[in-house]
Amino acid sequence: MPPPEEQVATGRFLTALEVRPILSATRANWVAVREFNGQDLVYLTHLESWRCGLHAVFYGLNGAPPDTRWEMEPCYPDSAQPNAIKAEGRVPYFQQPLGSVQQISLRVVYDDNSEETAEFDRQSVLLP
Repeated sequence: MPPPEEQVATGRFLTALEVRPILSATRANWVAVREFNGQDLVYLTHLESWRCGLHAVFYGLNGAPPDTRWEMEPCYPDSAQPNAIKAEGRVPYFQQPLGSVQQISLRVVYDDNSEETAEFDRQSVLLP
């Protein structure tokens, strides 16, 4: 991981200091699974929406440790909406065979190098 970043509250949600309370309070929304077109689509868009205060997000499926890095687009600190998701040239999910995602483990690494982990079962994150 990169070295910890300076933690200054800017009101723009650019650091762990600012995004950690939000992500801690909204932990149940970190991941979602959608059945679509014969696939499980796994979305991490909630975490990506607060990525400016993160160094990385890792996931693991069905009991695997959260060691697979989810590639997020960069933060845009010089724009009016630094956390905007442009999604240019990428999709905001990854695909797995239908019904195969039964459990998801996540590890969130904040830009101060602190970490939070969470586990979710399919039913708790399955979209209607």
